[in-house]
Amino acid sequence: MTLFINGRFRQQPMTGVQRYATQIVLALDALLARDGAAGRDCRLVLPPGAPELPLRAIRQVHHGRLRGHAWEQIEFARLARDGVALSLAASGPVTRRRQVAVIHDAAIYRFPENYSKSYVLLHRVVDRLLARRATIATVSDFSRGELAHWLGLRASDIVVAPNSAEHLDAAPDDGVFQRLGLGDDQPYFLTIGSLTRNKNLRLAIEAMRHQPSAARLVIVGQIDGGVFAAQMPDAPEQVILAGRLSDGEVTALMRRARALVFPSLYEGFGIPPLEAFGNDCPVLASDIAPVREVCGDAADYFDPHDAPALAALMHRALDDDGGWRADRLARGRARLAHFSWERSAATLLAACDAAA
Repeated sequence: MTLFINGRFRQQPMTGVQRYATQIVLALDALLARDGAAGRDCRLVLPPGAPELPLRAIRQVHHGRLRGHAWEQIEFARLARDGVALSLAASGPVTRRRQVAVIHDAAIYRFPENYSKSYVLLHRVVDRLLARRATIATVSDFSRGELAHWLGLRASDIVVAPNSAEHLDAAPDDGVFQRLGLGDDQPYFLTIGSLTRNKNLRLAIEAMRHQPSAARLVIVGQIDGGVFAAQMPDAPEQVILAGRLSDGEVTALMRRARALVFPSLYEGFGIPPLEAFGNDCPVLASDIAPVREVCGDAADYFDPHDAPALAALMHRALDDDGGWRADRLARGRARLAHFSWERSAATLLAACDAAA
């Protein structure tokens, strides 16, 4: 079998989808380097100018002259016609039947108002064509049910290969505290996500209004105006809009934060809570099915429409004498054992073998 991995994600900004694609390719490469390719010729096919990854067992090939969807639907599709395609970033060539395509959630169906009309139309067409031809994979049991409903598939035919969090192990960049104006002993909460409606950051901002004046809420992330339809919420002085940060900066912030606040209304999975567990940061999380699936008993939950409920959990984190934090860190570390990039890569590889 020749496995052609769709490398279009290497030209895109790093969000959760691109993080997933990157880590699956790295884990797949480690798996093949350790256990052998077993007759497989694996290639990461990259658009022109896309940066390579540090791979040992997977060949990297720059191919074609086009970019974006045109590259994926024409040039990558043509190259992959003699093998199996693996598309990891919520899209894929719609003409290829021998393909595993990962669609991360059904947000464009549940919340189309959060996205530009052109984005919704394009991905609804692509999703439905892929559902008719390719093997569909996703990142959680929740998303499997959602996609089965919206795409008219049997849930049992959708492969589940979850996210993980081993990737966020960068050396902490403590310079971020000075850059953001955070004092050595200043209490703060951290939240990570774009300012889209389903991320529900307005609730975190509203809950922050009820915290002591010295406390801060650091929001990491930015908006892609070409994809998301969102407005910047009014924020009190306690809120720091940090924009996009490096892994080292995020690691440093997690390790000193009183808690990660994860107030989403909708997720396919939700990587930040797992990243927080891996960096000894307690999690205050929205009480929705996919977040429960990820966090289990390791998070403290609140109704994503109830700002006072979140405010109360934040108060408890600020007033903690150490016992609450120690318990949550132990639970978080135990929860991490349920997830592995390598296990998910092996699941997708088996799906590709079946597609062959």
